[in-house]
Amino acid sequence: MQHIPVKPKKLFLPLTMAAVAGSASAQEARPNIILFMVDDMGWQDTSVPFWRDTTSYNRMYDTPNMERLAKQGMKFTQAYACSISSPSRCSLLTGANNARHRVTNWTLQKDMSTDIESDEVSLPEWNVNGISMEEGTEHTFVGTSFVDVLRRAGYSTIHCGKAHFGAEGTPGADPLHFGFEVNIAGHAAGGLATYLSELNYGHTSDGKPTSLMSVPGLEKYWGSGVFVTEALTREALSALDSVKESGKPFFLYMSHYAVHIPIDKDLRYYDGYIAKGLSEKDAAYASLIRGMDKSLGDILDWLEANGEAGNTIVIFMSDNGGLATQPYWRDGEPFTQNAPLKSGKGSLYEGGVREPMIVRWPGVVDSSSVCDRYLMIEDFYPSILEMAGMNQEMPAGVDGVSFVPLLKGTGDPSEGRALVWNFPNIWGNDGPGINLNCAIRKGDWKLVYYYQTGRKELFNISEDIGEKSDLSGSNPLKVRELSSELGKYLRSVGADRPSFKESGMPCPWPDEL
Repeated sequence: MQHIPVKPKKLFLPLTMAAVAGSASAQEARPNIILFMVDDMGWQDTSVPFWRDTTSYNRMYDTPNMERLAKQGMKFTQAYACSISSPSRCSLLTGANNARHRVTNWTLQKDMSTDIESDEVSLPEWNVNGISMEEGTEHTFVGTSFVDVLRRAGYSTIHCGKAHFGAEGTPGADPLHFGFEVNIAGHAAGGLATYLSELNYGHTSDGKPTSLMSVPGLEKYWGSGVFVTEALTREALSALDSVKESGKPFFLYMSHYAVHIPIDKDLRYYDGYIAKGLSEKDAAYASLIRGMDKSLGDILDWLEANGEAGNTIVIFMSDNGGLATQPYWRDGEPFTQNAPLKSGKGSLYEGGVREPMIVRWPGVVDSSSVCDRYLMIEDFYPSILEMAGMNQEMPAGVDGVSFVPLLKGTGDPSEGRALVWNFPNIWGNDGPGINLNCAIRKGDWKLVYYYQTGRKELFNISEDIGEKSDLSGSNPLKVRELSSELGKYLRSVGADRPSFKESGMPCPWPDEL
């Protein structure tokens, strides 16, 4: 692929109703767009290799529909998200980097932090209530949802599955607040009580939720034997049937709860993996992945059967790395492995932030193509709007950069660009690269900085994908350069940082050490 430098991003201005209305006049020619988001799916949890080698983990899993999608589109080997669900999903919807929107850990209950307390540091007052499109809720980032922009431009908008945009009892807990016209099973929680209909997806027989993680709105499947992944897929297809009758272009956010814990057995596939020789743990996890892939296939089949395949963009993505960190292990081992990447969910090492991503865009993206340039989760905002034919300037506060030039082969928006992560929090799990840190990736180089200790680690990602060799000692100029850029950016967007309890002083920014 030829890489052509792109012009610097323009000053962002609010989208006007006139611009939206004008672009809506051409909606007949607009593509449908499906964003198929998987929860906690690791880079290796698929038979599609996202590196130069096919690994033993790729051979363990069966994802024929991911293979099908990759053959029809472009596979991205360096697609990044945040290390935790809420930060990624809030960046997705608003286009803001997580340092800017300050939803830096997972959200659930209103005005309540999910951080683990520390004896040494005081954690910042981050936006525990998530995001919203309206003022009035404390500890909330206010931004414009790209879904609402699509809706105002004439798209039918469907949300199916996990939301996790705002805390319980806040406007952002409801996907309808963000411009979705249909909401299937989305609410404040970022996980689920159970995948099993035999347990009513986490409800008692008289309809009372057994936990905050109980999946809402699927009562008709209770006791039916239908796994939640399948139930969501059926509801999504039913919604697509209704949209097709309207003749409008559609945006479907197919946001699965899979493959988040609990690792319930999808009995459609579990015995087959046992027969292949997998352990009970691995077979259960593999069955979750296979059920997710079956859902992808069902949606692709619907597009073909309804004559929409040639006019529909399909994007596959995960919200963070695979759960390879304690304490959510079984029999002393993690449910998933991200090797050769280091660590997993919650970590700013590659295993926590590098994701499997595929884009199919008929007539635009070459079949079986591969892109090795990097991009970030907030880039989906301008990219999807550009795919929909809305090329006007973005709302203020959007940090994302369109990756459409990578799809078309017309430019390289990653050239000279820095990606930034901020996690001034304590998630509570154990593992390398987790808690109280921030990071920057620019070109081949990546710097990880730990707020409490002042430790800095430098890696050459192109040569050391597993982040095994800390080069900070031998490259002090590169450490200084990246520390300066990271510190300046964090201050410029009003990022959070922890403070030392003993002195009451904030932990230094990376360029202050």
